[in-house]
Amino acid sequence: MLTVKTTALVSLVCALATVSIAAALKSHRASSGSALRPVAMETASVVPVKEAAPAPKREALIGADDLQLLAARRLAMPVQGYDALKLHDTFDELRGGIRKHEALDIMAARGTPVVAVDDGVIMKLFRSIAGGITIYQSDPSEKFAYYYAHLDRYRDGLKEGDAVHRGDVIAYVGSTGNAPANAPHLHFTIFLLGPEKKWWRGKAVNPFPYLAAR
Repeated sequence: MLTVKTTALVSLVCALATVSIAAALKSHRASSGSALRPVAMETASVVPVKEAAPAPKREALIGADDLQLLAARRLAMPVQGYDALKLHDTFDELRGGIRKHEALDIMAARGTPVVAVDDGVIMKLFRSIAGGITIYQSDPSEKFAYYYAHLDRYRDGLKEGDAVHRGDVIAYVGSTGNAPANAPHLHFTIFLLGPEKKWWRGKAVNPFPYLAAR
């Protein structure tokens, strides 16, 4: 076993060795004149997080209750004097071979009065490339919008926000928009509106059953 003296001697030798090494390092730094260079630390690039795209707005869904409400409105024929027996259901026909029509074409002479099919309010007087001169009219509850297109002109003085009653003249049959000039008619459909009550956003409902049953 090591004696106390031997242990002390070993500790002394170790201490001297440590001092010698430190002195040697100091001498080397002094002679080279260079200090230890800091190590450059790479920083991770921050990748921006993209915000999630807003969820698409869902179309209004047509339920049996909605159709019953519409049937209870007992809509008037939108072209004055037109015989309901002459109506043709063109709602599901294709236009251009790809686009569903989603409306009725009611053929009539240019200038034939167009009447409000229901009580309500004129939501929008609008002109478009396809529809030409058009009207969007709400029902009293603003659940449905009635759409009249290819009009020749509006009734004198008609403006947005006007209250109208079933049977009131609101416009006249024409062929504006993409309708053939030699085939004046009323393009008519119904939209079930969503909770936002936007005239330009709704689900098309076939008007044929509600006009032909008159």
